[in-house]
Amino acid sequence: MKVMSSREFNQDVSQAKRAARVEPVFVTDRGKPTHVLMSVEAYRKLTGRNESIVDLLALPAGPELDPAALSAGGAFDREPGEL
Repeated sequence: MKVMSSREFNQDVSQAKRAARVEPVFVTDRGKPTHVLMSVEAYRKLTGRNESIVDLLALPAGPELDPAALSAGGAFDREPGEL
């Protein structure tokens, strides 16, 4: 387990990220641990979640939109600079 002060963390985030690939990095504020930085793989092991980035970025299905209604007199029908 690696420990970094918040000042060290802010001065070299890249170092903290490299260290977090190997083991969790505890970030302290005034000597007390406040945050933990860990790799995504370690987080997934800890939580038992296996989502891919595609799963995380997917949005739920929204309402169907009528393209004709959107184009009829909409903002995209105006000339540039026209309000």
